Amino acid sequence: MRVGIFGGGVVGGGVYEIIKKCMGNGKFPKLGANIEIIKICVRSLNKPRDYTVGSECEFVTDYGAILNDGSIDTVVEVMGGTTHAKDVVMQAIAAGKHVVTANKALVATCLPEIKEALAKAPSVKFAYEAAVCGGIPIIHALQSDFMCDDVTRVLGIMNGTTNFMLCKMEDEGAAYEAVLKEAQDLGFAEADPTADVEGLDVQAKIALLANLAYGVVVPTTTIPTAGISQIASVDFEYAKTLKSTIKLIGCATKSSAGDGSLAVYVAPMVVPLTSPLASAKGAGNMVVLNSENNTQSILAGPGAGRYPTANSVVADLLRLSLEQVPTPFPMETDIALDNDYDGEFYVRVNCRDRLGIIKSVGEAAEKAGVSVHAILQNPISNHENFDFVVTTERCKLSNVNAFAEAIEGADFALSMPLVMPILG
Repeated sequence: MRVGIFGGGVVGGGVYEIIKKCMGNGKFPKLGANIEIIKICVRSLNKPRDYTVGSECEFVTDYGAILNDGSIDTVVEVMGGTTHAKDVVMQAIAAGKHVVTANKALVATCLPEIKEALAKAPSVKFAYEAAVCGGIPIIHALQSDFMCDDVTRVLGIMNGTTNFMLCKMEDEGAAYEAVLKEAQDLGFAEADPTADVEGLDVQAKIALLANLAYGVVVPTTTIPTAGISQIASVDFEYAKTLKSTIKLIGCATKSSAGDGSLAVYVAPMVVPLTSPLASAKGAGNMVVLNSENNTQSILAGPGAGRYPTANSVVADLLRLSLEQVPTPFPMETDIALDNDYDGEFYVRVNCRDRLGIIKSVGEAAEKAGVSVHAILQNPISNHENFDFVVTTERCKLSNVNAFAEAIEGADFALSMPLVMPILG
């Protein structure tokens, strides 16, 4: 197998190093695999790199140096984005070259186009294990190991940056702004952290897992998505009262109403301490699969980083070399999407003290079709700015959002209430 890599940064360098090591120590040849990295396409030839390549490999800056090289049969795309990366992937498929990518945004947003291109090039193999949860083999598991099972729910912590931040807020009582700066200083968060903290990264990942588990294309624009930027230390105080913690979760679940519909969403959730997800600490990722045969399966590990992500890319290359690549999108169904999901919710109200607040909240809940389960309130130290929490009985997302909007319009409210599902 002769490979050209697009992207010579952190992950691209890791892919080269792992291939070089496993070929050099005889591990891959003993398995019957022969993989060579021939060219690596980069933006600049003069940029310093923390790895060196042998004489068999060269750095290039022209896409055509790989795409038009008839001796290269496989393309690895680790450049990221959905513009140039899309051009590279589509041209590679059209040229009959196999594709391995780590680009979750590209696969999630361009899935129909990718499937159409692959249908026109039936000999081309397409693999994307590294696109979701770094080194965790969740893609391969859903492509093969769960084909004889019926998955009822996929949910998980799929972004290490936000999990690191939430753990810091919980363990140290730190404010959101402080933990975001620390995450940026440590290199976990980008200078523009929007994709991480507003849930967009998880949005693309859960769209892919939903397609694998249920065979339906889920447009990312249809996925209700909330991030962690509105989470405050007081939320962890109330979560503790509920014997819970808070995690940013991507979820795809069949309707509990029995109509066979599928709900796909991203939100910070109140997670009971009894849930496996509550134990995920630091920058790690964890995915929990509920299914009929296996009941509950848990996959956990590093969700990002040079070698975990590169390991997943190389695993795809190895399977490709051994002709063991599974069908990339094995199922296609007409299951209906209904992202107005139902559940129990946590609603934190930030307000100034006055008479009749609880009465007003109760009336707003009744008007919105929401049944209040409990009201939690810490002792008030500042009557001009305090928080209390309403937990609801099971209701629709649209109902609880209408409830929150009604509270926001009340004269006692200082901001839009924070709404979080409670994991059941």
